[in-house]
Amino acid sequence: MPERSIDTINGREQAWWFWFLVPLYPYLRRRTLRREVIPETLWTFDQVQGILYTVVPIRMTVVKLAAGGLLVYAPIAPTRECIQLVKELEASHGAVRYIILPTASGLEHKVFVPPFARCFPEAQIFVTPHQWSFPLNFPLHWLGFPRGRTQILPANSAETPFADDFDYAILDINLGKGSFGEVALWHKRSRTVLLTDTVLSVPEHPPAILELDPYPLLFHARNSALEVMEDTEANRRRGWQRIALFALYFQPSTLKTVGLAQALRDGWSAPTHAKKAYFGLFPFQWQPGWERSFEALRGQGRPFVAPILQTFILDHNPQAVLAWVDQVASWDFKRVIPCHFDAPITTTPEAFRQAFAVFEPPCPDQETFGSTSYPLPSEDVEFIRKLEALLDQRGLTKPPRQ
Repeated sequence: MPERSIDTINGREQAWWFWFLVPLYPYLRRRTLRREVIPETLWTFDQVQGILYTVVPIRMTVVKLAAGGLLVYAPIAPTRECIQLVKELEASHGAVRYIILPTASGLEHKVFVPPFARCFPEAQIFVTPHQWSFPLNFPLHWLGFPRGRTQILPANSAETPFADDFDYAILDINLGKGSFGEVALWHKRSRTVLLTDTVLSVPEHPPAILELDPYPLLFHARNSALEVMEDTEANRRRGWQRIALFALYFQPSTLKTVGLAQALRDGWSAPTHAKKAYFGLFPFQWQPGWERSFEALRGQGRPFVAPILQTFILDHNPQAVLAWVDQVASWDFKRVIPCHFDAPITTTPEAFRQAFAVFEPPCPDQETFGSTSYPLPSEDVEFIRKLEALLDQRGLTKPPRQ
């Protein structure tokens, strides 16, 4: 499928000047990769985000409306490059008419909507209900959302001006101090469902956007600080697979950390002490068998719910989750495009429902993660279990409803 990015000498086209609002790698410079998923109909726009070189794609999707014009789902950083790539679509398919913020809690998505909307002053902005901010809950226009053209998505999708092209289902979970919200948007004509965070699929090879700058892949491909980073296809693949384990488990069972004294000694002897290489520090030690952990995580590319989302959010209201899943699974879709990891995911309503089988009555299955058909190893989710218990004990989170 055709991909499009823009190469520049000084990188100003990729600059995101407000990176400090959510200070995630790659900070100031954010490259954008546009991919045509369905010819003349649907495009994805990928950028990169992460911490400590644990980087994954963050994705915006643009869909052509039957009557002309474009709908944008989950905007990303509106760099000059990104906006230019959208403007190219506008020249062929009509103006951006609608912008959707499909989450209530995802700051890494919410922060881009106001500046993106200002680049398209005629577009209407629709946001998930129960928006909130921390530490103070400000009105949307105080957060930069344009007055007069920002509105809450109605409960009934038939009341929206894009109802001929789309249906949607809103998942809304009250977490006490805020809400978790996600809008599953169904494009009827292409039989595609757009999602934000609830479901993902892990590819075996690095996503294309990570290949544009492989440094994070090569950083995590090493076995110690003493190794020289070598750019090979095998190292890129190894680095990506370890990044996926980092991102979804935080600390999988096959990852050990070295002590501070050893990390400093290794760092002193490292082949580079550049700031980009964290001055030689690399306190990670992968154990034999980490490849099996990755294969279990990938599960042959099946869609699944991230362990952290299952543990801290969705199990607080499994009835709401299953009602939402039933609505989404009633649509006759053949692909899903989430905002992270792999896309598009070729799947079915039945496979989508299976990803949430752990929430079936009589109560959420606190022992099974991933899916019932491809469960994740219990030892790999042990760190997340302990983290949940610690946060519940200190009152920072609440135990799930049974």
